Amino acid sequence: MADTQAGVLKFLIFVVSLIKKYAMRLRATVLLLISFFFVQFAQSQSNELIVQGQTGKLYLEHTVVARETWYSVGRLYNVNPKELGPYNQVAMTPLVIGQTLRIPLTATNFSQDGVKTAAETLVPLMYVVQDKEWMYRISVNHNKVPIPTLEKWNHITGAQVHPGLHLIVGYLKVKTALSALAASGGMPAVAGAGTSTGATAGVGGTTGAGAAKAGQSDGGTPAQAATPQTRTPAHDGGMAAPATKKPVDSAPVATVTTAVGKPPAAKVVDNSASSTAAAATTTAGQFAPHFNGGAFKSEFIDGGKSATGQSGIFKSTSGWQDGKYYALMNNVAVGTIIRVSDASTGKSIYAKVLGQLPDMKESTGLTIRLSNAAAAELGEGDALKFNVTVAF
Repeated sequence: MADTQAGVLKFLIFVVSLIKKYAMRLRATVLLLISFFFVQFAQSQSNELIVQGQTGKLYLEHTVVARETWYSVGRLYNVNPKELGPYNQVAMTPLVIGQTLRIPLTATNFSQDGVKTAAETLVPLMYVVQDKEWMYRISVNHNKVPIPTLEKWNHITGAQVHPGLHLIVGYLKVKTALSALAASGGMPAVAGAGTSTGATAGVGGTTGAGAAKAGQSDGGTPAQAATPQTRTPAHDGGMAAPATKKPVDSAPVATVTTAVGKPPAAKVVDNSASSTAAAATTTAGQFAPHFNGGAFKSEFIDGGKSATGQSGIFKSTSGWQDGKYYALMNNVAVGTIIRVSDASTGKSIYAKVLGQLPDMKESTGLTIRLSNAAAAELGEGDALKFNVTVAF
């Protein structure tokens, strides 16, 4: 009897151990399947190509998967595989799963003008906006791609930029027949791929040093000149789409390109509504605008806050024909409409805040920077700095 009970007990112990063994295997299998689907889901959610680095050193990051070689990675990104080893400062030994490679973005595989061959596909390259960044800084850090082009690619204006936003900053050119990335591309960089276009005719294809020529109207690229005011990066109305809209004034376009890169020299004589369509010729041969305070006047809401201090000027192509004035000011939300008053001239204008004051020597002691068209309507076309009171 005792032997029988002992045998039954041993059998039960064996059955329990068998159940535990397969239960553990089953649980491991289930966990493996869950992990697999999670990884697949994560990959499907993060299939964007994110640009790293800054102008002159832009690159992508690639994580090696099973069976990949230097040559297959090179084909994937349209890069000569023999360049990848030196670029990553590693020997071209067999790749290891999980290894991270930097993929250089060069003239061969990086497009910001929409130009490609019939055998290539353009794949969007994204940049994630960081805290306190705005269109001008993003433009400068990505080959000075014109701001109107960034706005057109992303269907936004500069005022809509915020931390965490994913922006298209260019396109990866890959061989359609060789790269698996081509399946996620097929999006033309600009209308009429193969030509140099952008938010406005002749703008989108201007990048790099070519867009930085003195006085060139490129929607935000700095114009080089000799004075502190004209050295200031042109955080201009090109940062917001209004600069590219059809002008509402019939007066000739008043660019800010002069022989020495100076702003309009004459002061505004009249600020009345009856002179809105008029234009006063300045000593620089430009025109001072008359828009009775500007196009944003009706949108101004006085929140009871104010600041008094000095204003500087930045160059802009906006405001001369449409009365859309822009400002850079710290501690004021992007998109806020502010009223800027000049006690010395008795005039006021209304401007939209595009971002903070640039971190540069010329900003020392300034409360605000105004677009040069705004300064001209205030009657300060000649001044590099002048006293203002800001209400917001």
